[in-house]
Amino acid sequence: MRGQKRISTISLVLIIQLIIMLILSLVITMTISSATRKNSIQHMETVTSERAHIIEEYVKNSEKILQYYSKAKQIDDLLKNPQNPACFRAAQDYTEDYSKDIENLEGIYASEWDTHVLTHTNADTVGITTRKEAEPLRQLQDAMLAEGDGVYNTGMIISPASGKQIVSMYKAVYNEEGQPIGLVGLGIYTEGLINTLNRLSIKGIDEASYSMINAENGKYVFNNNQELIGASSEHKEIQSICEKLSGTAEPAQGSFEYKDNGTKYIAIYSYIPEYNWLLILNDTKSEVYSLTHVMRIYMAIFGIALIILMLIFHFINQKQEKANQKLASTIIKSNKTKESLYTAMFKDVLTDVENRIAFSMDFEGQKPTPAEPYYFVMYNINGFSSINTRYGNDVGDWLLVRTVDILNQVFKGSKIYRTGSDEFIVAVKVKNDEVAYTDIIEDAKDAYKRLTAGQNTPMGRINFEFRSSVAKKYGVINTSIITVLKDMINKNSNATVGQITYTDLDS
Repeated sequence: MRGQKRISTISLVLIIQLIIMLILSLVITMTISSATRKNSIQHMETVTSERAHIIEEYVKNSEKILQYYSKAKQIDDLLKNPQNPACFRAAQDYTEDYSKDIENLEGIYASEWDTHVLTHTNADTVGITTRKEAEPLRQLQDAMLAEGDGVYNTGMIISPASGKQIVSMYKAVYNEEGQPIGLVGLGIYTEGLINTLNRLSIKGIDEASYSMINAENGKYVFNNNQELIGASSEHKEIQSICEKLSGTAEPAQGSFEYKDNGTKYIAIYSYIPEYNWLLILNDTKSEVYSLTHVMRIYMAIFGIALIILMLIFHFINQKQEKANQKLASTIIKSNKTKESLYTAMFKDVLTDVENRIAFSMDFEGQKPTPAEPYYFVMYNINGFSSINTRYGNDVGDWLLVRTVDILNQVFKGSKIYRTGSDEFIVAVKVKNDEVAYTDIIEDAKDAYKRLTAGQNTPMGRINFEFRSSVAKKYGVINTSIITVLKDMINKNSNATVGQITYTDLDS
């Protein structure tokens, strides 16, 4: 129309570009947010599973303590000769001495089959009969007999003696004819276990709390709110999970959301079938998804900025010179944004090396000749999950960065990829007339020695174990080389710790 100014081609192209970027940003935000949420839940599931294992080991160690106590000669002699003063003195001395090394101990004792106490860490308790009524006594005896030579674990209870929560367990002691002649009992305070769990920090999670439920009756075994211990859970979701898992023989894990006093929470549970316990890790939804929220805010600001830029471009279309300056500035910002997105997609943020996607992109379409093949050297950190569990995620992160530093020192000029949580691949391109495969193996061994030497970590000097494999390849190369290197480590019976396996994929 006459008198109406048309938008310049450059402005129109830039506006279209901004609209496309806005749409792409929204799509990327939704995709990354979904992946971030999933990773956050998986991280909490891993933490919960590790803590459940700690609880299980805590109880099993307590059972071993009682097992060893029941096998002592002094205890056996006393149960066979309960009226012998010498046997009593020896057993009492042994009980008191044995208990000195047991942390968080409430008490350990031996009694006759009718629960008449013969020896106890608390000498004042000797001579007391703990189960005077026939029915409770029979139930205890039947439960111990059902376990045979094993330990009857009654679980975590409030001790009638101390009023504190303990892990309570019993074991029958038999004579040579297989007849029960007495029993031993143990009470371990759970306070030590709970303190251990509370001391273990969780990276990125500061508001987490633990609770544990007996899946058989739906009652709290422990909880931050002391008043809830021994009370039934009122959460319908927890009740449903208990009904579903109680008595099952396989471990289980899952998550659910709930609201309490106006605050939304995410709960991750891990079922311990051996003791019929349900460990639950609770954290506020806002903290679990904090990274997602930050990303959304950032992208929202970015989107608003794009809209404002479109309006500005329309306005400055009347002043072409200023518009060109604005456009140049916008192009620079756009390129930086693209570079950031590229880095996020193809770089491992922690170690600053290429990731599995970059590996696929780098070798797609490459066809090296037989005269200039590639050697691929894989290093796998042995027991990486247990390293995180034992020393903490900070040491695990330190080890990943240290691994890359050592590989860079040995394989100078070669590309390094982090293709899994605990594995790295070095891609070495050589000329056959200059480098023999034995040179590569020597470098691989050199790197292995450095990696497995004692490392001065934030937790002190630690030795780590690695597994390694080497493969030579020319012609068509793709990500299947990763699977081959893994199989050489995991499925080859010769691929033990310290052994570097080698294969020529073109021979």
